[in-house]
Amino acid sequence: MEKAKTNELRLRYLNLLAEKYPTIAAASTEIINLKAILSLPKGTEHALSDIHGEAEAFVHVLKNGSGAVRAKIDEEFGSELSIRDKKQLATLIYYPEEKLQLLLENEEDPTDFYKTMFSRLIRVCRRSQTKYTRSKVRKAMPADFQYIMEELIYEQSDVANKEAYYDQIVTSIIGIGRAREFIIAMCNLIQRLVVDHLHIVGDIFDRGPSPAKIMDLLMDYHSVDIQWGNHDILWMGAASGQQACIANVLRISARYGNLDALEDDYGINVMPLANFASSVYGDDPCEDFYVHHLKREEVQVSQVEERLDVVMHKAISIIQFKLEGQLIMRHPEYHMEHRLLLDKVDYSRGVITIDGKEYELNDKNFPTIDPADPYALTEEEADVMHRLTHAFTHCERLQKHIRFLFKKGSMYLCYNDNLYYHGCIPFNEDGTFREVDLDGHRLSGKALFDFLEEWARKGFYLEKGDPDKTYGADLMWYTWSNQNSPLFGKDRMATYERYFIDDKATHEEHKDYYYRLIEDENICRMILREFHMDPQISHIVNGHVPVKIKKGESPLKANGRLLMIDGGFSRAYQDTTGIAGYTLIYNSYGLKLVTLDPFESREKAIKEETDIQSDIRVVAHVSRRKMVGDTDKGHQLQKDVDSLMELLAAYRSGEIRERG
Repeated sequence: MEKAKTNELRLRYLNLLAEKYPTIAAASTEIINLKAILSLPKGTEHALSDIHGEAEAFVHVLKNGSGAVRAKIDEEFGSELSIRDKKQLATLIYYPEEKLQLLLENEEDPTDFYKTMFSRLIRVCRRSQTKYTRSKVRKAMPADFQYIMEELIYEQSDVANKEAYYDQIVTSIIGIGRAREFIIAMCNLIQRLVVDHLHIVGDIFDRGPSPAKIMDLLMDYHSVDIQWGNHDILWMGAASGQQACIANVLRISARYGNLDALEDDYGINVMPLANFASSVYGDDPCEDFYVHHLKREEVQVSQVEERLDVVMHKAISIIQFKLEGQLIMRHPEYHMEHRLLLDKVDYSRGVITIDGKEYELNDKNFPTIDPADPYALTEEEADVMHRLTHAFTHCERLQKHIRFLFKKGSMYLCYNDNLYYHGCIPFNEDGTFREVDLDGHRLSGKALFDFLEEWARKGFYLEKGDPDKTYGADLMWYTWSNQNSPLFGKDRMATYERYFIDDKATHEEHKDYYYRLIEDENICRMILREFHMDPQISHIVNGHVPVKIKKGESPLKANGRLLMIDGGFSRAYQDTTGIAGYTLIYNSYGLKLVTLDPFESREKAIKEETDIQSDIRVVAHVSRRKMVGDTDKGHQLQKDVDSLMELLAAYRSGEIRERG
């Protein structure tokens, strides 16, 4: 009986497959095609993390593929071109429109220049496409130049009869005034071919001014996945209407001088907060709520604007502490009572008691806090939050970006023998996974990640009024700031102490045991097994914590089994780290860790042909070049081949009739 049912399901599947491949010839052609693809080298993967709104630096790294473009130039030309010519060609590929304009300013007759650049770009493009099928390359080409590009890229230089044909194509492009457009198209195609897939290992948002631009770029990118960071989950919670998340987003935006970007890029109207803050804190010096502009020379802020940012900063901070207190009391299972601080203040004396020790507050003006009920919002504060919540949940661009984060994102990713995640795995001191009690479940390791991801999706997608939506949205705030969250990885978020207490000992946030334990290769192997990865060949790619090179820290842990690639794009960290962090290149020959220098400006990169890649370190070199057949996609393609072989056998045995 069971055997008959299995055979029935098999025949049903084969008949469905036969609808797509209705003949022996069609099935055979696809088998040949797929087997050929399996024999191609695997495409290059590019991993970045912790972008933090720094769009210019991100765009530059995206364009140069962390040195992958320059590597193609070096492979193709060797010593044939000078270093200067190689730098010029690389910059042209990164920024074709701007660089082309600069180069042409010094050319009286650009014809020879165009022919030289055509030749060089075609050679780089020809080398870059060798990992792909002709069909895939064709799909990547712009429609306007598809036929011409295909002819030139697949030019047979040894066929004498076609020399004049190819020369005439080039001459005609120049003659009809399309040379500039063709060069730009070629450069963009090279960028597209050099990197096959992009991994973003968390934290697109906060600190920097342009997360919206970054999200737009990612939505247009040909192949990308995202592992959520703690700052991403915060914005995801805010877009879901979770008010403590919204308050945190606004506070961080105020702290880093990005409230105008919130208005300009997302249309979030902060005037209700501005009016409220001005009326309540207008005479308050707010000395501890200064704004970090991260030394951006281009930022020109008037005293009036600066003052408004400062009072808004304080106003939203107080609202945040109230909302978080309400949330903590609503969820005792979060075990965050130690973060209930507003009720520990003696407002008449201006002191707070933490862990039995009394500290003087450096700011004693709290006009909206009722000592008898310190976590209650005033009527005006509640109205501000109501308006802001409506703005976040009804912002079309923000909602589109967050839906993309859910579509392409996850808490972690297992992909081609690498495990990607942003933060940490919560550990006990003895090297065991820490169990966390949530919703009656004892969760640790992979199960904790899966649980938090499932509820984040419910918190965003379920209808307003559904209790599960509220629970899921609250869990996004938990994931942002809880001591047991894999995306946070510290014992507490000491935001209140940093604002109001001068004693720096209270500002300390102790990292999870994870960050000490991952120096041990056995621990990393245990993590890989937990996520069903082969610990003999797999690696962990980890974002979140900037590597402090100045203090002698290394991005490689556990004999290279784990790689810390916090991109360090945020200018706030670069004085501490001494670099702009790391990116990862994973091609058919192995893993390469790329060290980045701070990015100064797009203009300097174009004019002076400077780059930010300063060092490349080979982390793992394979003894046999990896092919598509060795990848996750290859394994799926092999299953497709097996199914088609079975269909072919069914056609030939008469079990299934051809349909064509």
